[in-house]
Amino acid sequence: MQSIQYPLPVGAGVTRIIEAGSGPAILFSHGLGARADRWRTTVERIADHGYRAIAWDLPGHGFASRDPDGPADVPGMAAYALSVLDMLGVTDCVGVGTSLGAHIVAYAACRAPDRFYGLGLVGALGIVPIAQEAAERISRNVQASSRDLFPGKLSFVLHDPALVTEALIEEEWRTNTAPGTIAGFARVGEYLTTRISNDYVASQLKELFPPDRLLLVWGKEDKAVSLSVAYACRDALGEPELAIVPAANHCPYLENPTAFDAALLPFLKHAFAGRG
Repeated sequence: MQSIQYPLPVGAGVTRIIEAGSGPAILFSHGLGARADRWRTTVERIADHGYRAIAWDLPGHGFASRDPDGPADVPGMAAYALSVLDMLGVTDCVGVGTSLGAHIVAYAACRAPDRFYGLGLVGALGIVPIAQEAAERISRNVQASSRDLFPGKLSFVLHDPALVTEALIEEEWRTNTAPGTIAGFARVGEYLTTRISNDYVASQLKELFPPDRLLLVWGKEDKAVSLSVAYACRDALGEPELAIVPAANHCPYLENPTAFDAALLPFLKHAFAGRG
């Protein structure tokens, strides 16, 4: 199913929505330094199965507003995500997030658990503690602005070198060096390296969501958030399903969509089974 994209006013700014389909809603949240169109093909595939699939640009990312006083931490971006749902008229959904986006949807679900039937957490940050070295590496990587560094930035999250095309490099560089972007990334990077530990959510998630309403998905070759974090998340959350996607790094939904969908679609069906 072909997706559409459009601007959505949220608060004093605007975000970009990519959407397809109708039915129960799935909110897809990207990670730090990415944007909604990383999810575009996933949105289109999932919509074909009878869902309203929605991806959105985090504040300061993609085509969203660059507000120097906008949200730059997980609590602020989680509140923004709930505002996105409000503006779209979505009263309940399943949240699917990758990397920092997983932390954002998880935090939002802890604030408003009645609005989430379940959570799919992909290469997730912020559920359990991550090493300081890993946080600093992610922060440095997202703030790189020289074009010649962007092939390496993309190779850090994509397993197959063939996916790192000149067109993608150019698009990534132009989007992530637009005015105000690097300053915004620096604010989020500072949060990652100094304050994210205030907002870990494993204990709250375990209390609010039984294991069958949580799904963990990890690329087997994930360089950004290693498989050791996946196992720690599984242990901390009461042993929900952990799907390890072969031939994939930090973006398994892009790199091995067949395996990713094979994990996500049964989970969505189960999560919405009791929906009124």
